[in-house]
Formats: sequence, structure tokens, C-alpha cells
Amino acid sequence: MATRSRPASELLTALRRARDVADRDFAEPLTLTEMARAANLSKFHFARMFAATYGETPRSYLTRRRIERAKDLLRAANLTVTEICLLVGFESLGSFSTRFRELVGCSPSAYRQGAVASGGIPAIPGCFVLMWTRPSQLSNREEAGVEAAG
Repeated sequence: MATRSRPASELLTALRRARDVADRDFAEPLTLTEMARAANLSKFHFARMFAATYGETPRSYLTRRRIERAKDLLRAANLTVTEICLLVGFESLGSFSTRFRELVGCSPSAYRQGAVASGGIPAIPGCFVLMWTRPSQLSNREEAGVEAAG
């Protein structure tokens, strides 16, 4: 029995959909299965096609996005390295520090010191960052600006 493969444009659209999920939900505990589900592919086919298309595995892509966001927070936010680690989706300070060092070439603390010494962006107080990143308790209607009748 012959299987019908997806056209290249349809496959690329599906992979972009999964990459968008990783970009949007990078701080969540995303699994390969969830990313593959967004692309409507089996996780094994998804992993192969993602790596072939983007030049890195889905896990590597997600980790890189988390580290990029951590670099922004280290430059601009007055949060501890542990708080940043948890905000960007790592569960362990040790794994965060190890991956950060592998990808950036220095520890998160050294990166922050270098950014401050080079006159980086003024630090945003941690309480404001935590307030801005806190999930909203408004209903969908209130978020959309629709007043409740009554």
C-alpha cells in the first residue's frame, strides 16, 4: 500500500505552526509530542522534518529560544538568575546554567555583569517583570475590551 506524502508547502506550513507554538509557549513544559501535534505529524516524522528544515532538533530550537529570552532578562530585569531560569521554562538551575554556558560561552551571572559593565539597558525592577508576565485574571471578554452588560 502506497502512502501519500504531503506537498512541501503544506509540510513547511505545518512545521512553522509547531515552531510558532515553541516561540509562543517557550516557558511552558513543551514536549516533542505537543509540538508534533501542532504540526499534525507523528513525533518521529516531525523531529526528522524539523531538523532537516531548520537545521536543529525541536528540543535544541526550544532551548535556544529560552536562552535568548533569558539573555534579555539578564540584561534588563532585576531578577535573580534562579527567577529567570524558572521564568523561561527551565526546571533546574543547574541545567539552565550548563546550557547557558554551552550556548553563550559564559555563566548567566558573568553575562549579566558584562551587560551591566558595557552600559546595557537599565534594569527593570523584578516586581514589574513578574507583574507583566503574570497570567491575566480577566475574562476573555474583558481582555478584548468588551464591557460586561449589567
